[in-house]
Amino acid sequence: MQTRNRGDYTIAGCELVAEGADLRVQVLSLAAGQGVPWHYHSEISDSFVCLEGSMVVETRAPRHVYRLLPGERCAVPPNRLRKKSRFRKNGHGTGSIPK
Repeated sequence: MQTRNRGDYTIAGCELVAEGADLRVQVLSLAAGQGVPWHYHSEISDSFVCLEGSMVVETRAPRHVYRLLPGERCAVPPNRLRKKSRFRKNGHGTGSIPK
């Protein structure tokens, strides 16, 4: 898998699965120590599904930690600060992002 630099952070890979006028689905692969830093979306929500390994999705205000195993999912609404990280092994997850 190819390492990709996405601005201020690096992840093991990113695969675009589908994209339409109001939806984007991507598979993000995170290696040990990798993650997507704190950020938020003003008009869209994120839906996360762990495909392999495990992953952590954290939010602030309110603070919540989602520890996802394969097949588990969570959603983060607009205007909520969030970050994603690898929990154990290499984590692969998909995010559905309404545009």
